Amino acid sequence: MALSTSTVPAATLPPTDTWVKATWEDFIATLDTPPYNEGQGYFDHGYMRIEMAPLGGGHARQNTLITQIVSLFGVLRNLRMAGFTNGSFYKAGERGCQPDAAFYIGPDFRLPPQDNAPIDVNVFGPPTLAIEIGGSSFKDDLGTKRLLYERLGVGEYWVVNVAEHQVLAFAVAEGGSRQIQVSGVLPGLEIALVEAALVRSQTEDDTALLRWLTESLGSGSQPEARDS
Repeated sequence: MALSTSTVPAATLPPTDTWVKATWEDFIATLDTPPYNEGQGYFDHGYMRIEMAPLGGGHARQNTLITQIVSLFGVLRNLRMAGFTNGSFYKAGERGCQPDAAFYIGPDFRLPPQDNAPIDVNVFGPPTLAIEIGGSSFKDDLGTKRLLYERLGVGEYWVVNVAEHQVLAFAVAEGGSRQIQVSGVLPGLEIALVEAALVRSQTEDDTALLRWLTESLGSGSQPEARDS
């Protein structure tokens, strides 16, 4: 998919971490302009939002851990999958997103090319699972971005509340979503196990965490879901 390489004039650079009215061309040009080319961009219904990477290691650690959990589950259950960290998924002219993590899951997906171009949803379909790991963006992850992912047509959407070690998971179908306690795209994975791993990550290293996860998933014993 050909993308514009023009840049946005300095006088019209948009604010970050908020939705602003924009055209698709504005969105593409902004993401080509420093420092926004270091951030994450979202576009839907004529509005765009640019988020810059958070400082500190906590967000990065939890991002890595969530990806490890999904990948480990896939290995143990022999699921075909392909994962993307901060990947770009575009339906040109309509909507675009850069989730913290995303996965294609299942026997039938077509593997996107391994290059720097955004993944064309019209060609490869939307990711099966999209994950946003929220700090200051948590409320927006549950609101406007959730609508974006519903319209994009992902199979499942997770929002991770970094401060509370909480995971809110939603099954997406027919343009809407509902909260779930057990994943459908990772059959049998209880969301409570993911939350328990986030709590453990505060005091345990990755080796200890992955050993515990392997034992928990292998034995079929998973924590009970917390009350919502």
